[in-house]
Amino acid sequence: MRAVLRYVFSEVGKGLARNRAMTLAVIIVTFVSLLFVGVAGLAQMQVGKMKSNWYDKIEVSIYMCAIQDATPACNGTEASAEQIAAVRSKLKSPEIAPLIKEVYEESKEEAFKAFTEQLGDSAIGQWTTVDMMSVSFRIKLVNPEQYPLIKEHFAGQEGVSEVRDQSEVIEPLFAALDMAKNLSLGLAAVMIVAAILLITTTIRLSAMSRERETSIMRLVGASSLFIQAPFMIEGALAAVVGSLLSVGALFAGVHFLVAGWLAPTFQWITFVGTTEVWIMTPVLVGAAVLLALFASMVSLAKYTKI
Repeated sequence: MRAVLRYVFSEVGKGLARNRAMTLAVIIVTFVSLLFVGVAGLAQMQVGKMKSNWYDKIEVSIYMCAIQDATPACNGTEASAEQIAAVRSKLKSPEIAPLIKEVYEESKEEAFKAFTEQLGDSAIGQWTTVDMMSVSFRIKLVNPEQYPLIKEHFAGQEGVSEVRDQSEVIEPLFAALDMAKNLSLGLAAVMIVAAILLITTTIRLSAMSRERETSIMRLVGASSLFIQAPFMIEGALAAVVGSLLSVGALFAGVHFLVAGWLAPTFQWITFVGTTEVWIMTPVLVGAAVLLALFASMVSLAKYTKI
C-alpha cells in the first residue's frame, strides 16, 4: 500500500512539474470563478440578514383623509367618524385579522405631537395645527410580504387617503443586492465552464505525455482507478488551491471592505462577517473538488481506458 501511495504521489509531482503553466492557469481560473460564487453566496446571506432584521420593524400605514387633503381619493374632505370606524371594523374582520400581528391607531393629537417633536422648530412646524393632522392605522403583518393584500382591501375605500408600506423604501436596496448576486452567479458560471475546460486540457496533456507508461500499466493489468488517480489528484490539488485563494480573498474583502468601510459608514445595516465566510468555505472547497473530479473523468476516459 505504501508503495502504491508513493507511486501515485510521485506521478502527481511529475505532472505538476511538467504542466506548471497550465496548473497555474487552472488555479487562477478556479480562484476567480469560486470568488464570484462566494460573493453571490454572501450577497444572498446579506439579503436574508437584512430582511430578518428589518421586516419585524416594518409597518403598513393606512392614512385617513385630513382637512383639505389634496389626494384624489379625499377630494379635500376629511374622513368622517363613520369612515374611520369602518376601517377599524374591517381590520378586525375574519378575512383581515389573521394577517395582522399588531395594529395601532394613531389619533390626530398623537400625530401632531410626533410631528412637532421632529419639525416643530421649522417654518412648516410653526403654522401646522392639530386639525391638519390625520388619523392613521399602523399595522405590523404576520408576513410582511402580504402587504399587497392590505392595499387591495383598503386602497380606494371611502375616507382612506393612502396605504403606504415602509418596505417600499428598502425593496430597491434588496433588488440591487439580488441583481449583484445574479450578476456574480452569471460570471461564476462562465468562469466555471472555463475552469472545466482548462482542467480537462491540463489533465489531457498530462495523460498524453505519459501515454507510454499508462499503456504499459494497462497491459500488466493495473486498474482504472490506479491509473487515473495521479491525474485526478493533480487536477484536484490545483482546484483546491484556487478555492483556498478565493476563501482568502473573501476574508480580506469582509475585513477591509465590509468591516473597515461599509459597517462604519452605514451603521443602521447589519452586515455579513467572517462567520458567513466560514460557512461558505466548505462549500467552495467541496465545489472545487467536484469540479476537478468531473473534469478528470471526462478527460481521462480515452487515455486511461483499459
